[in-house]
Amino acid sequence: QVQLVESGGGSVQPGGSLRLSCLHSKYKFGSNCMGWFRQAPGKEREGVAGFYVGGGSSAHVTDGRTYYADSVKGRFTISQDSAANTVYLQMANLKPEDSGMYYCAVEINLVAGCDTLVMRAEKDDFRSWGQGTQVTVSS
Repeated sequence: QVQLVESGGGSVQPGGSLRLSCLHSKYKFGSNCMGWFRQAPGKEREGVAGFYVGGGSSAHVTDGRTYYADSVKGRFTISQDSAANTVYLQMANLKPEDSGMYYCAVEINLVAGCDTLVMRAEKDDFRSWGQGTQVTVSS
């Protein structure tokens, strides 16, 4: 079981910035697909960004690559500080449509490509989820 805790959410005006953090417990086995997701009230869960790190036989050519939803490309950046057991989501030029509850999730043993898993945003594709942090962008 991997434990995840998100932080860094808040309320900002359009054009503002936030940096979300996802602190995760240490793990040793398998690959790592870390995803950031968001969900607005009455809306389905949306994959925002993903980060893949291969492990052992699970490594592939996309190891270390990042993935972003079209709506956030150029504005959001996902990164990992492995020494601190933390994954970040830097968000710039925030828009009202970015509002929602943001969750991080991890899958260690992938059944599909990390980009695919993040885009489909299915809860059962990820073994562990955080409790979420609220992001509100309004004037």
